[in-house]
Amino acid sequence: MPRPTAAQLAYGSCTVLFSTLAMLLLSQTSSGLGVVVIALSALVLGLLVAMTVPTPKSAARPSSAAATEQPVPQRRETVAASGASEPARRA
Repeated sequence: MPRPTAAQLAYGSCTVLFSTLAMLLLSQTSSGLGVVVIALSALVLGLLVAMTVPTPKSAARPSSAAATEQPVPQRRETVAASGASEPARRA
């Protein structure tokens, strides 16, 4: 599994903080079990958000990039640079 990017960490952390705060304020729970359930659900939501953030193109796997490349043309013969190997020209 690749390392998370800075954007993924930021989006996931903000989601956990804001969703925990919102759920605690909206539910008005005061029991310990309610707080634990809300905290766990916020963590799961933060993980979902962090994993769905698009990754940059440079982090794409090389195998998928190799499949989309054009085929390489066959190698061409090289000609020596000296004039001795050139065939005689017709005038």
